[in-house]
Amino acid sequence: MRPLRHGYTNRTATDGAVVVKGYEGPGAELRLRGEHLLLERLQGRLPVPPVRAVDARTLTLGFVAGVPGQELLEDRPAAVLTSCGEVLRRIHAAPPEILAGGDGVLVHGDFGPQNLLLDPGTFAVTAVVDWEFAHLGDPVEDLAWCEWIVRMHHPRCRPELPRFFRTYGGEVPPWPVRKSAMLARCEELRRFCDRWEPHGPGVRQWQERIEVTAGWRE
Repeated sequence: MRPLRHGYTNRTATDGAVVVKGYEGPGAELRLRGEHLLLERLQGRLPVPPVRAVDARTLTLGFVAGVPGQELLEDRPAAVLTSCGEVLRRIHAAPPEILAGGDGVLVHGDFGPQNLLLDPGTFAVTAVVDWEFAHLGDPVEDLAWCEWIVRMHHPRCRPELPRFFRTYGGEVPPWPVRKSAMLARCEELRRFCDRWEPHGPGVRQWQERIEVTAGWRE
């Protein structure tokens, strides 16, 4: 097994046939159970990895070929953000009864090019990964977070964000609403890090990101 790149919260490794995801941090067992259940229910509805096995701390998934979208974004921002918009529209159109305990649409919870695998030739989405924060909620949560990922980590690609919103095709909330959703998610992640390691480097990092985000203008 070799470690996979871009694993931030959890440990992921692959041998080319399966991917083993080990959950860490606050609520690890709950996040594992939630992702396992949702992946089973999304099979055949959305491009997601197949579940091969599960135990108390790890989820074993079938390997899906593709390149993480963030690795392609800088060179082909229009193509990658078009794929983001197309697949997000499909996610939000999924039957809400696929999850219990809430109102709204299926929200991925950490949506952006970092959690898409793409065919590097066609830019078709081969898999949407990392569903551990999925829930029923407001579409702006995913729309705003994809925008946040681009603004924070790939600012050169920001001019292509309108393409993402156009391809999504639904109503796009105004900037103040999107910015508010960005700040709310940043604060959730700051609290997550504080539960994991109180006053640790993750907490400071998210506090800095909150300050940067608060200063953004449309």
